Amino acid sequence: MTFYLLANHLLNFVAPAAFLALLMVGLSALLPFSKSKAGGKAARLSSPGWHLQLALVFAVNLLVTVCGLVVFGHDGRLLTYAAMALAAALVQWLLLRGWKV
Repeated sequence: MTFYLLANHLLNFVAPAAFLALLMVGLSALLPFSKSKAGGKAARLSSPGWHLQLALVFAVNLLVTVCGLVVFGHDGRLLTYAAMALAAALVQWLLLRGWKV
């Protein structure tokens, strides 16, 4: 396998995790519990910055993708993508402290 093919496979393996992380963090400002009650600010003061949220959600997504590869023997299973979406939503909810609505 050439370097180009290896890089292409790795980027295609990582792309769903990165896209979902960008989408989850980008759209999290629309969630009702991401808004502060005082002043109507877009994010709470106690929640981490968007770059840390993006890094953590991406890391969890990548971990779920690798676990799906190990369990199923190859990537791209729909169950892996569903687990990745649930894990990303859970991590974002925890980072935004969604239980304190």
